[in-house]
Amino acid sequence: MAIDVGNTQIVVGLFAAAGPGGATGELVHHWRVATHSTYTADEFALQLAQLLALEGLGLDAVSGTTVACVVPPLRMALREVTARRLPGPSVILEPGVRTGMPVLVDNPREVGADRIADAVAAYERYGGPTIVVDFGTATNFEVVSARGEYVGGLLFPGLEVSLAALTSRAAMLPRVDIVPPRSVLGRNTVEQLQAGIFHGYGALVEGVCARIKAEVGPATVVATGGLAPVVLGASPVIDHYEPWLTLYGLRTIYDRNRADV
Repeated sequence: MAIDVGNTQIVVGLFAAAGPGGATGELVHHWRVATHSTYTADEFALQLAQLLALEGLGLDAVSGTTVACVVPPLRMALREVTARRLPGPSVILEPGVRTGMPVLVDNPREVGADRIADAVAAYERYGGPTIVVDFGTATNFEVVSARGEYVGGLLFPGLEVSLAALTSRAAMLPRVDIVPPRSVLGRNTVEQLQAGIFHGYGALVEGVCARIKAEVGPATVVATGGLAPVVLGASPVIDHYEPWLTLYGLRTIYDRNRADV
């Protein structure tokens, strides 16, 4: 089981058992639920049990667990869940865990676990240089070199965060659904907000990727994250869309540490 705890959502994936070569198999089930930073270990375990029950499974179906968490209040609860409720070894992605990827930034401890998992999965699938664009609470860019090194990235406010900030500060602007507009030119306030988010973030991705490529050379661009589908049609520079990229990265990191857990 791979668990990616983000600020807005928790994504859980269940992979098939290890094959003849020892590597974990493909993703067979996945779920996405809202993050609540006050979860206790028992509440977390109950939710995991309920998600598995949707597929006719129980906690005993899990033979190992890997976790990335960027919400500090939930880390202790997750440690307790993996230790007491889930069978098999566990790998919590944090400093000191073997990822197979050098992190060439000033302070590697500052880089979120989910960002490292994204970079690992993207390099494993597409080689490098690779640019990952993760559309979540924040819009993150991760850059991996041709040699498989994490060399840095960029951080922007996410689509929902930007829109919420705008409508909270502008009394006349309504809250709107984030969906692709019918035209680049909105005919009313709702459409103009939607067009601004869709085409604005599409142009942001194009411009930032062009500047990264000017520095690192030609690169494959991979999009992921819960809000990625909103922007895909506005960003022709995106080469691949991998909705479960973080889970695949966690699976890879689990396999690289499994002999030590």
